[in-house]
Amino acid sequence: MLNDQAAGLRAMHSSQSSASANDAQPVRVIAVASGKGGVGKTNVSVNLGVSLSKIGHRVLLMDADMGLANVDIMLGLQTKYNLSHVLDGDKTLQEVIVEGPAGLKIIPAASGVRRMAQLTAMENAGIINAFSELNGELDILIVDTAAGIADSVVSFCRAAQEVVVVVTDEPASITDAYALIKVLSRDYQLTRFRLLANQSRTPEQGKILYEKLARVCEQFLDVSLDYFGSVPFDHDLRDAVQKQVPVTVYRPNSESAKAFKNLAQKVDRWPIPKGMTGYLQFFVENLFQTGH
Repeated sequence: MLNDQAAGLRAMHSSQSSASANDAQPVRVIAVASGKGGVGKTNVSVNLGVSLSKIGHRVLLMDADMGLANVDIMLGLQTKYNLSHVLDGDKTLQEVIVEGPAGLKIIPAASGVRRMAQLTAMENAGIINAFSELNGELDILIVDTAAGIADSVVSFCRAAQEVVVVVTDEPASITDAYALIKVLSRDYQLTRFRLLANQSRTPEQGKILYEKLARVCEQFLDVSLDYFGSVPFDHDLRDAVQKQVPVTVYRPNSESAKAFKNLAQKVDRWPIPKGMTGYLQFFVENLFQTGH
């Protein structure tokens, strides 16, 4: 029964996407992931989103950590509705989107709701299906995934065009980042990742961390690991986190905020998604195909 429903939904999406792709604009979909928690992944997602908004992009940040959502907490936002209300059919996606700083739009997740942490692949796809409402309204979708290698993380990373892996210079973070890349490459055939060294003491330290991980990946995995850049953990960033304001808004001239601005400019230079895979509907269809 479930398979029949999924097949029917896929067919429906295929016809919808073919019909509306001509009207849509390409959307860059970036999944931000990490092997372990505590490496600043959500902070990266938020500040990268703000920086991209500041240079003129229409950016939507999706909090895709279904179990421990914290984008809204990090921004001090009071959110009344979230993805669980979309899943239940009580609200449309447009109705749960909240306005963040610098024009960044946010889809809150449902923190601590047990069912949201255990969505089936079809329910995950059902939520993303609602994104078809947003055709022509955004340029970049940033997906802040859960830490680790849960099913939802795999689904979002496989469906996105770009996967940014956030890592810090500590053994557990490096080991878990490698494990995430290994699972996504060996089991799910992902071949390209972008590494972001977070909480670096110096830019050189970030580059050394990348080279360390890249060597191991090159030796044991068939993947391409590109260096995205590094972000220092300065006092301004620490203060911004405590005040629940992105450092890119709180102290735009701080070293960390400048690093995020540089990262946004790099994203701006990435090739624009070409062909049908650049459209939001195909992000949706990829999520359908990553089912259990």
